[in-house]
Amino acid sequence: MSLVIAVEDPRTDDVRALLATHLAFAREVTPPEGVFALDIDGLLDPSVTFFSARRDGELVGVGALKELDASHAELKSMHTVAAVRRQGVGRALVQHLLAVAADRDYKRVSLETGTEDAFVPARAFYSTLSFTPCERFGPYVNSPTSACMTIALTAP
Repeated sequence: MSLVIAVEDPRTDDVRALLATHLAFAREVTPPEGVFALDIDGLLDPSVTFFSARRDGELVGVGALKELDASHAELKSMHTVAAVRRQGVGRALVQHLLAVAADRDYKRVSLETGTEDAFVPARAFYSTLSFTPCERFGPYVNSPTSACMTIALTAP
């Protein structure tokens, strides 16, 4: 069962369904003013590259890389199908996005997740990939429900 991570159109039917699950979770556990998850239109922005992870053709995860400036990108819309969590899909997806970021000569990749208890596993996961807490940035500066993390990319 090989995992294939590739650029994909977020309007694909199975991707739409997984993104709906992702947004529903964010809206369930976060106050409305603290939900920063991108909808389909946000994922179609030219600054965003959207990826799917498929195992034997079946969608098992999604994630996106958003360019903030010439040296800084952000992980967005990271979500792994519940049935395959803890099987390396999320890790492979993040590592792929970090490799793409390095190829694009970004110096840093950051992310925003929630401060609520429901996001403890996400923060712990990103820590295992060497992301460290950082100051809130961009639209998250004044958001008390945002926890931001970052990782510096090293030159190959």
